[in-house]
Amino acid sequence: MNNQAGILEPVPRLARYQFYSINQVDHCPEALDGLLRQADGDLLVVGFGESLLRSMGGEVEGLRLFPSYHGPGYSVPSTPAALWCWFRGDDRGELLHRSRTLQQALAPAFRLEKTIDAFRYGTGLDLTGYEDGTENPKGAEAIEAAIVRGGARGLDGSSFVAVQQWVHDLDRFESLSGERQDHSIGRRKTGNTEIEDAPESAHVKRTAQESFDPEAIVVRRSMPWAEGDQAGLVFVAFGRSLDAFEAQLTRMTGGEDGIVDALFDFTQPVTGSYFWCPPMKEGKLDLGLFENPEL
Repeated sequence: MNNQAGILEPVPRLARYQFYSINQVDHCPEALDGLLRQADGDLLVVGFGESLLRSMGGEVEGLRLFPSYHGPGYSVPSTPAALWCWFRGDDRGELLHRSRTLQQALAPAFRLEKTIDAFRYGTGLDLTGYEDGTENPKGAEAIEAAIVRGGARGLDGSSFVAVQQWVHDLDRFESLSGERQDHSIGRRKTGNTEIEDAPESAHVKRTAQESFDPEAIVVRRSMPWAEGDQAGLVFVAFGRSLDAFEAQLTRMTGGEDGIVDALFDFTQPVTGSYFWCPPMKEGKLDLGLFENPEL
């Protein structure tokens, strides 16, 4: 396979996410050359935003700006970025130095706008204590859901990704009864069994992949984060297009039937971005889709 390997691998013990904007477009070719030398698609997964692709003189069909939604009790912002870098590993110091090295290589073309440090909690839990990504596809189904196949040169093996930072109100969540918590998620915290008679606002019911037409299947690689007295989840969902994620988000915000996901009672997203993750070729990011593949 020629996809970035980290997309389909289990989440690492630790991660660092960086979000960049374009600072000096004239220096982008040199900076991208430095990126190609460092991005192996495994320990460093990379996604390109719409503005970066435009600066390179090209576009990827299906990549668009992240949508924004606002309503009573919830706000889903759109916060576009030019470049997303997901550093994967098991040593925080190593992640720090690797990200600093890349930041220096990308300057002055790119400006670092945001950094989030994340970690795996327990067996893959959200900080609420519930298992994250229970319905994740595996094996061939994950490849089918997350990776573009049969596309043009430079597109085959690529992927699209939606990235959001969610901030949890853990005090609010912990004030809820155990039954209310379970009904908000739609699963039992103990045993992770689905609650058949959970309310329609339960997160599991809002996002049940098989309940969409066509089925809205994504490959989730989300990880918790914590900084100071704030904490939450970095939601990461890969797909062969952005349609499946967007269908789920539309339903979560009540766009189908007016029922808003119960998650918004105790957590809110503060960022939202879409990126295209190039395929790999001979151990490097393959930018052959564009007019200047030597970039």
